[in-house]
Amino acid sequence: MPDRLASHDDLVDHLVRSTALQRGEAARVVLDVLAYFDETTEEFVRRRHRELQSGGAVNADIFERIAAELPHRAVAPPELSLRQLRRIVYG
Repeated sequence: MPDRLASHDDLVDHLVRSTALQRGEAARVVLDVLAYFDETTEEFVRRRHRELQSGGAVNADIFERIAAELPHRAVAPPELSLRQLRRIVYG
């Protein structure tokens, strides 16, 4: 990860200048954001399903919500049907 962070030193510097974050905190934020955007569609679907299910949502609502969220990802995947989303979670 350090190599990856080095390529984003300008972003870390910007966060230090424009926020109250210390350099180490800003670096962790950048790494967290990069990890978030590295998540594959399948990983996102599984993670969101777990999160929403643990919050008490039922599958019918969960898959509708995930389907609505996917187009708003930084790099939107192709549109997936509710059946395809279920298959990602349950195989």
